[in-house]
Amino acid sequence: MSNSKRRIETDVMKLLMSNHDVELVNDNMQEFFIKFFGPDETPYEKGVWRLHVELPDNYPYKSPSIGFVNKIFHPNIDIASGSICLDVINSTWSPLYDLINIVEWMIPGLLKEPNGTDPLNNEAAGLQLRDKKLYEEKIKEYIDKYATPEKYEKLFGRKEEEEDEEEDDDDDDDDDDDDDEEGRKNKDKIRGDLSDSELEEGGISEELSDIDVSDDDDD
Repeated sequence: MSNSKRRIETDVMKLLMSNHDVELVNDNMQEFFIKFFGPDETPYEKGVWRLHVELPDNYPYKSPSIGFVNKIFHPNIDIASGSICLDVINSTWSPLYDLINIVEWMIPGLLKEPNGTDPLNNEAAGLQLRDKKLYEEKIKEYIDKYATPEKYEKLFGRKEEEEDEEEDDDDDDDDDDDDDEEGRKNKDKIRGDLSDSELEEGGISEELSDIDVSDDDDD
């Protein structure tokens, strides 16, 4: 196993064994989503975001690609693409960092202390520098629109809903099997009743009647 492959597995396993909600894409450790909560004591503290992470083949010698899936209002995060402008996961990345560092330290640190002089969102940068109150109101407005726990579940909770639907389908299949079994029993009963009535009316030979009756008794 190559050093990069081993490091990818190690870092991702750390995330999976932590308290973070991690969803691998097609069981691939090089692409996954993380449920990210806004840091406490910041305007982002009530928000919930989905981070998309892709690890290059030569990770950790090359930095991961990370972006916000649902929208967030921040000077250093592009609204449309969710791309993050953060030196430590771009120009100054080091193999000494790992994914836990990014999720628990780097991104929360960026949300706590944005860099308005190097923006990806000019509107957010301008408000952050000129009008802090309006800036924080805009952050909360975006949370209400795109990043409440309820909005998160509505947007990204589909996997659990699909599993529930599959379970419901399985239950329906079981009901159908029961109906089929009941139908077979009814058909057997009708077949037996017809044989008896035909015997009484003499509509079939005594020899055949005996065969039919014995078959029904065996069933």
